Amino acid sequence: MEEERKPAGDDEAADDPIYARAAFWVVRLSSPDATDADRADFETWRAADPAHAEAYAEMEVWRGIAGRVPDTRRRRRPPPTRLVGLAAALGLSGFITYESGILDRVRADVWTGIGDIETARLPDGSRAALNTDTALALHFTAAARDVHLLRGEAVFDVVPDSARPFVVYGGGLRVRAVGTRFFVRAGGDTEPVGVAEGRVDASTTAGAVTIGAGEVALRSADGHLMVERGDVGRATAWREGKLVVTGQPLAAVVADLNRYRRGRIVLLGSGLGAQRFSGTLDIRDTDDALDVLAATMGLRVTRLTPYLVLVRRPA
Repeated sequence: MEEERKPAGDDEAADDPIYARAAFWVVRLSSPDATDADRADFETWRAADPAHAEAYAEMEVWRGIAGRVPDTRRRRRPPPTRLVGLAAALGLSGFITYESGILDRVRADVWTGIGDIETARLPDGSRAALNTDTALALHFTAAARDVHLLRGEAVFDVVPDSARPFVVYGGGLRVRAVGTRFFVRAGGDTEPVGVAEGRVDASTTAGAVTIGAGEVALRSADGHLMVERGDVGRATAWREGKLVVTGQPLAAVVADLNRYRRGRIVLLGSGLGAQRFSGTLDIRDTDDALDVLAATMGLRVTRLTPYLVLVRRPA
């Protein structure tokens, strides 16, 4: 494996005020409401230090390839009024598609940032393990326990309560349990539900199925759910910080790694994404995981910026 230029790690860049300001200017100047005064202030800032110009150029390159502006904030709930005002200033079409899920976090009661994996205790004593970039909205009453999975993926350890069914809504699914351990994925995943213990009833507009321990539900192209035996432990290995891969296309593996990092890993080269990989990767350190992946498959890694990494075959 060959490696070119290794800049500061993702967390270091995310906390760097220069990168934070550069990201702000990318957002502000892309707004239709940007004024001549904004542009003048930006030029003054960029000219004040070569590092400012370099950081802004990196943000622009990253946005052009990844199609989004990086989340430079650490894990804290954003003030809703500020976000709504910013969304209006930027134009909803651009801001709502901002993939950090910032608007979902405003609506959420429990959420994780990109790369974070955490466990939350719910009001009834049940527990939810949240994977990276996940948001949950809770509605617990004397008669119901409803959880809305706004984005991401979670594993639920449910406290039994026959008088109050535990229901998760997300990804076009309604998943009902009384006392069990199961996972649910939003975002149209082809394997959206799996059960480790007990059983759940899962339904979509296309029909309903019952899923037992050690089974997963697969979603067909027409939206129907099909139940089969599955490796629930592998599917939820992220709880231990692992991505367990068995014969998956490289494109799918890289897509999974991208979920755990600010920025984008891009595959270059015809047919590269179709190559198969098997192994266990550490999702707590995606740079190390990428190095392991590249070394195993004989690939070359080029780190252009903290937010943009290219992977290709050696020249």
